[in-house]
Amino acid sequence: MGQLPLDLGHLPALGREDFLVAAPNEAAVKWLERWPDWPQPALALYGPPGAGKTHLAHVFAARVRAGGATAAFIDAAALGIDTVPALLGAARAAVVDDAARASERGLLHLYNLLAERRGHLLIVAAEPPARWPVALADLRSRLVAAPAIGLSAPDDALLGAVLLKLFADRQVAVAADVIEYLVTRIERSFAAARAAAAALDAAALAEKRPITVPLARRVLRL
Repeated sequence: MGQLPLDLGHLPALGREDFLVAAPNEAAVKWLERWPDWPQPALALYGPPGAGKTHLAHVFAARVRAGGATAAFIDAAALGIDTVPALLGAARAAVVDDAARASERGLLHLYNLLAERRGHLLIVAAEPPARWPVALADLRSRLVAAPAIGLSAPDDALLGAVLLKLFADRQVAVAADVIEYLVTRIERSFAAARAAAAALDAAALAEKRPITVPLARRVLRL
């Protein structure tokens, strides 16, 4: 019988030095490095799942801390007019992930409060705010004025580098031929790369064997 792998999880590296910069995300990285010299109080990052938006949000928070301030991570579902003061606290920066789900009045109140503090709001979403069905005119005008930077699906070089990083986060060494095999066969998305790395790591642990092309072919049915 194979070994039953325990799902103990792994800790992804989320520092700026761990983020892989390439054409699909270079513009977003440059905008975050411009902080606090943004033309508006808010900046929007948008793109497909697993494109690196959450990683860049943590990079932004670290940059804010390095500047002597604090960035609050706010759950979009919890955002409301009454909850904004407690969620933001004394922070002068905030990150709202999946922000298109947030209460419009809550998001507007958060924007205005940060603007009063001369702070900044990082909005993270799948689509740019200009495409959101926003009914509140004051919020729409603020969102449309904010720069919206897209992170696109990875090219071959970036997808290969991301796969290497995903395996490294799991402390697994994988040969170059495995990476090349995966890059040419998995769906061209960061979410697919993350799923492939997790499945292969689990199979290798269960079978007590290294990750090879035959294992990838069998486990992922590619």
